[in-house]
Amino acid sequence: MTIAPPHPDEVLRQYTLDCLNILDTAADEYLETLVRVAQSAFGVETVLISLIDRERQWFKARLGLSVSETHRDISFCSHTILQTDSLVIPDALNDPRFSTNPLVENSP
Repeated sequence: MTIAPPHPDEVLRQYTLDCLNILDTAADEYLETLVRVAQSAFGVETVLISLIDRERQWFKARLGLSVSETHRDISFCSHTILQTDSLVIPDALNDPRFSTNPLVENSP
């Protein structure tokens, strides 16, 4: 498993997230609808809207996963925020960044 390095603008990114005052807030009906639509449209079991905090990945909306957060070190989204385009992982078991990730080997 590869742990993603900090984002190049991590301080600004985290400051912006803090200013939103959205972390650890109640479920949002619009975002809950969005994950249901995405689940149906893509035919997948799990859909998450994730926010990457200093130490964790927190799910503002989720379907198919019972936990509300995971540690940032095992977060796929920590890799995603380093890119300007989409991160597509056809098979996490065959991707050296994620093949030994606990989220791939087990459920959280």
